[in-house]
Amino acid sequence: MLVAFIMGFACGLPLRLTMGVLQAWMKEDGVSLTVIGLFSLVQIPYAWKFLWAPVLDCYTLPFLGRRRGWLLSAQIALIAAIACLGLSDPKNHFNITVILAIIVAFFSATQDIVVDAYRREDLADEELGLGSSMYMYGYQLGTLLAYGGGLIMADYMTWTSVYMIMSACMLPCILTTLLCPEPVIPDGTPKTIKQAVFDPLSDYFRRSGALWVLAFIFFYKIGDTMAGAMTTPFYLDVGFSKSQIGAVAKIFGAWGIFAGAFVGGLIMLRLGINNSLWIFGILQAVSTACFAILAVSGPNAALLAGVVSFENLTSGMGSAAFIAFMASITNKRFTATQYALLTSFMAFPRVVASAPTGILAKGLGWEGFYILCTLAAIPGILLLLKFAPWEIKKA
Repeated sequence: MLVAFIMGFACGLPLRLTMGVLQAWMKEDGVSLTVIGLFSLVQIPYAWKFLWAPVLDCYTLPFLGRRRGWLLSAQIALIAAIACLGLSDPKNHFNITVILAIIVAFFSATQDIVVDAYRREDLADEELGLGSSMYMYGYQLGTLLAYGGGLIMADYMTWTSVYMIMSACMLPCILTTLLCPEPVIPDGTPKTIKQAVFDPLSDYFRRSGALWVLAFIFFYKIGDTMAGAMTTPFYLDVGFSKSQIGAVAKIFGAWGIFAGAFVGGLIMLRLGINNSLWIFGILQAVSTACFAILAVSGPNAALLAGVVSFENLTSGMGSAAFIAFMASITNKRFTATQYALLTSFMAFPRVVASAPTGILAKGLGWEGFYILCTLAAIPGILLLLKFAPWEIKKA
């Protein structure tokens, strides 16, 4: 569980360095809102990581074993890429910043593939729920440090210094990789690249309702994701300072994420994953609508804390159920490829649907934009009718 927590931290930290923190840097340097929204396309490696996941399932590097060898390699490359991104200049050399951000996203996505596979192979089925929660705790702590801590530090030091510090924060994760045990390789794992590519897909798509599940994974958090893609420019436009955003929106609001994971776990034990997905999906939509209220009210720190705390609470509950659901439907023989396929569909909205958010926010205004994000959550909730209808529990 400690390993799951630290690996979650390692996965959460890089994500915000190519999203919220870099958005604030570009906004400060005068980059347009439209370009900031389109910049989310640099995260496309997260959406396409299933393309190289079979390589990680099939081949083993000559050190540390099947999972840890790839994990160590990805983490070393990630540290170097984050440091190089910090040396870039979004205002005068924007193209170089884009390339470096894509490189960070690629190695971060590769790390995600290995960590997801490691967690699924290392934990027994009955431990997946707790393991997923511990992973999410670490993940949110990583995003909190990168986003909240990064924005606060940016008020007192250069952006380059912020990225150098964030790069160094990955070092404990490398130590964990070196010390943690290598999972036992299950029987029937692919021996050739052909088996690594086709067997996992064949195993998954032979199941009843496989396409409906992929559609659900794509749409379930799309509204929440679209709303989150523009929060940093939104907060700055409303009138909040970077320190307020870091302290109130991220650090103060972090309790909601951790509480959400805990409460979500308890609700899942009581109601099951399917019923929980219904409740959490509806609550996520309501929390997104609350940002429209914040857009009207102006820079009210107390309201910001309340809205962000509620949004983090519902997001934490939804993510806990979402991660547990995806882990439960993967086959241990093809963990990296199948989990990468599922999480790639989850990442598509963050890349594709988030790209036009700057244009939408500019055209609709912040209030109209967040109302649209609320409505975007409806298809994902309705898809539950197909494969996860509400179950009435017998007393």
